[in-house]
Amino acid sequence: MRPFVKRAFDLLVCGLLLALLSPLLAGIIVAIRLTSRGPALFRQERAGQGGRPFVFYKFRTMRLDVDPFGPSPKSGADPRLTRIGRFLREYSLDELPQLVNIVKGDMSLVGPRPLYVAQVAEWDERQKKRLLVKPGLTGLAQVCGRGELTREEKLELDVQYVEQARPSLDARILLATFARVFARQGIYEKRYSQAESTRGQMRS
Repeated sequence: MRPFVKRAFDLLVCGLLLALLSPLLAGIIVAIRLTSRGPALFRQERAGQGGRPFVFYKFRTMRLDVDPFGPSPKSGADPRLTRIGRFLREYSLDELPQLVNIVKGDMSLVGPRPLYVAQVAEWDERQKKRLLVKPGLTGLAQVCGRGELTREEKLELDVQYVEQARPSLDARILLATFARVFARQGIYEKRYSQAESTRGQMRS
């Protein structure tokens, strides 16, 4: 997909979503503020296209006293999660503020998920190919396993996306993302058999 076409699509979809979801976004902000101490938004520097850092947004799902660079929660019972945070993660609602990142041009709807800036130095040359495109709200790794995959498997799928990127693949990833979110799949537990099945469908 040509960059300007993908950018126009991102702006159109995100503009509509922000308008339609504004009552939900406001409600989440109020719920976070009422149920836990601290800001509603979580901000962190992540690596964007070309490795350039940008400020990444999420709804805050964990307590203020936890390490923001620590490992992601492995289950909904993780004591670091707030009460509302568990719910937001279960339905992927914590990711909605990234619509603003997309409008700003830091991200796209589809692409490799943005990772910590410090992690870039740990990747080999093939893995760094994921930086050739904008990071995405969702991507191939998210619909082929998400939390069920190892770090290396996610990086490899990110590279495969860069190598195979085309409009039809983006459309299939977006549709598969909605299906997985509604089914609440791949949030915490490792289920490699399901990941392999979905991966095969996406490559066919």
